[in-house]
Amino acid sequence: MKVLRHIRTLALAALLGAAGAQAADLKVGFITSLSGPVSSLGIAYDKGMKAALAYRSQVGGRKVQLIALDDASDPSTAARNARKLIEEDKVDVIIGSAGAPATLAIASVARETKTPLIAIANADLPGAEGAWMVTLPQPAPLMMSAMVEKMKQAGVKTLAYIGYSDSWGDLVYDALTKSAPAAGIEVVSNERYARSASSVAGQVLKIVALRPDAVITGASGTPGALPYLALAERGYKGKIYGMHSLINPDFIRVGGPSVQGVQVPTGPVVVAEQLPDTHPMKKVALEFRAAYQKSEGAAPTDTFSAYSFDAWTIYLDAAQRALASKAEPGTAQFRLALRDAIVGTRELVGTHSVYNFKPTERYGSDERSRVVVQLNKGQWKLAP
Repeated sequence: MKVLRHIRTLALAALLGAAGAQAADLKVGFITSLSGPVSSLGIAYDKGMKAALAYRSQVGGRKVQLIALDDASDPSTAARNARKLIEEDKVDVIIGSAGAPATLAIASVARETKTPLIAIANADLPGAEGAWMVTLPQPAPLMMSAMVEKMKQAGVKTLAYIGYSDSWGDLVYDALTKSAPAAGIEVVSNERYARSASSVAGQVLKIVALRPDAVITGASGTPGALPYLALAERGYKGKIYGMHSLINPDFIRVGGPSVQGVQVPTGPVVVAEQLPDTHPMKKVALEFRAAYQKSEGAAPTDTFSAYSFDAWTIYLDAAQRALASKAEPGTAQFRLALRDAIVGTRELVGTHSVYNFKPTERYGSDERSRVVVQLNKGQWKLAP
């Protein structure tokens, strides 16, 4: 278990090196993947958290501590990290992790210990199992409906699917099979591969033999480029699509020419500068980009860092309301008040969404949280 930043005091005096800074009043646990196959996403989430801290670092005049751990892309490690953060470090909330399997493992611990979890990977737990979590990435059905509409406009009739052999791959495939038939699109394959795979040649051979009009993937990050590389190697000339989990500089770097032209749905933050001034998320999205530039010395080139920023914004907003309950941080009463405040969030503007949560639903996004972009010469542009 690698500790990234063990108890970072966020008060300005501490940042200036003032001696004798007091312990923070609030504690936040952050779990991401800085190593392993999900690290291309986990590093982006970590950078987004740094931008969030640079943007705002107090709640109602109280200082905040961040305790961050690396789960090494392993769900078992993620669960152990969560238990340590809750039982030993006494955090009031956990933000994490980089992959859906690790996030679901954390959710189990969060439910058992009655600790709020703000999930920054796309993970869904229905009913009482997910009562202590909310999920920030837009749900697969919401994003898939935008892609199916684009495919219908492009005249796609047959579509092949290849995705991860895990919960994210399942979520995307389920969303696809529920929305494609109504658009007159036949899904002709359901190929899968592991996140740690180094080749998908066999799966892509089967797809090419079917001669589909288009291919869509349910993958993410660097391994998400594998199907497109294999399709290009076999001379596939059909249309290519993906999901919002692909927007990552390593995906572009590894995919190279094979991913040019791919269309994906995403949150508005990715093309903030291209949005009209009337767009509800443009102002916050540009503020995030400025905070990221300040903390990292470069503009963000991914979609994942902004989810960390939004998670921090949601936490700060909810913590402000939870403190009004008079419950003290570090207690079961405060964690309950914080959970109730999080699921009671209404019309909170973030970089990806205007968030509205409900106690019985994990997701808080609507149609305002999506645009469709196309990769053009290594840059994401609003699709025609």
